[in-house]
Amino acid sequence: MREKSKKQLPLMYLTPDHPQARELEAISRILDGEATITELVHQDLCRDRQLTDTGANGMSAEQVLRAAIVKRMFDYSYELLPFHIADSISLRAFCRIGIADKGFKKSAIAQNTKRISPATWEQINRILVVHASEEKVEKGRQVRMDCTVMESNIHQPTDSTLLYDGVRVLTRLLEALGQRGVKVHFADHGRRAKRRVLAVQYAKKESQRKAAYRDLLKLAAKSVGYAVTAIPAAKNHAGIEGLALGMELERYVDLTRRVIDQTERRVLRGEKVPAAEKIVSIFEPHTDIIVKDRRETYYGHKVCLSVGASNLITDCVITEGNPADTELTLTMLDRQLEIYGRYPLKVALDGGFASKANLAAAKERKIKDVCFAKKRGLKVEDMCRSQWVYNRLRRFRAGVESIISWIKRCLGFDRCTWKGRRSFESYVWLSTVTANLITLARAKAA
Repeated sequence: MREKSKKQLPLMYLTPDHPQARELEAISRILDGEATITELVHQDLCRDRQLTDTGANGMSAEQVLRAAIVKRMFDYSYELLPFHIADSISLRAFCRIGIADKGFKKSAIAQNTKRISPATWEQINRILVVHASEEKVEKGRQVRMDCTVMESNIHQPTDSTLLYDGVRVLTRLLEALGQRGVKVHFADHGRRAKRRVLAVQYAKKESQRKAAYRDLLKLAAKSVGYAVTAIPAAKNHAGIEGLALGMELERYVDLTRRVIDQTERRVLRGEKVPAAEKIVSIFEPHTDIIVKDRRETYYGHKVCLSVGASNLITDCVITEGNPADTELTLTMLDRQLEIYGRYPLKVALDGGFASKANLAAAKERKIKDVCFAKKRGLKVEDMCRSQWVYNRLRRFRAGVESIISWIKRCLGFDRCTWKGRRSFESYVWLSTVTANLITLARAKAA
């Protein structure tokens, strides 16, 4: 007979029999078997901190690591992550949170996750690569390489919007100083600056556009002048908070001056500013301009991936600027030597890596077959032992596109939502580590 309601709930909850739950259990066993991973995270969490026996018990290194993996694996925001961890039986078990425990707040998870350095995430990935080799999941004998772009979390940059950002942020910081009792003399030019941005956007004549830009440059220069005057007062008379605001003002003054300079050069004097000298965001100044295949322009960083036959991402390099793929070939090959202690036997690369010098250097490293997706004047017999091997490696290389598509769609590899260059690198490596844990878990389940 069907009951209307349960009179008494069970004292213990059993893990559900579901593929997702089994995958989490498999990942958990991998992390349990590699104790060095938790030790590395613990070192980062304790670095530059005085340890005491008093105070509340915070998150353990194991809980921080697993919460970060859950966040990336399911693409939860910091707002939703604490709820889902506390609400889900499987996630509670995975994150080592008991039934009676309340879980953790979003601020605790965010602060602790950000303390894990990019170097630590890279070491964790190398531990997973060694684990895959020991488990005979990925031997590293056959590798495919390709580059992609992860974008920074910024708006589409234009000179006018960057100038407006500078005016808006400097005004906001000056208002914050005024609220803390610092006498600051300034005028809020935000509304006028916004009107000039719209005037630039909808100008029908070049003369109208330049006139709007001149006024916008004038407003940005005035805001910089107000900030420069306020910095000494902020550092000397407003305590620790004032000192922090003064340092923020200095940083944004420098960035706004760079925006003013590049706008004057580009718009008023008609100069071509090199991409390396441009700034495309005052909030994420580390962002590079990446022009891919002379078609689309991205704002972020180029990321070069090495992927094995098992779809394990064996290596990852985040570049500075927008170097040509041909400049990265030997770097990626030599890093395989660092990871495995030997070079792979077969390498399949995108056509952008192709050059006679790179082919010769790869052959000097005793790599038997080197396949470039586009020949670019190279002969098949010089690259591979036969046409059949070349065709096979060419098809093998195409598989890296599906891996890149997967991590972009499912693991946040398309856009970094964390602030700063260090956090950007941590974000890339966290996505890579999460992808490899999923790959290992699925390989063991197969």
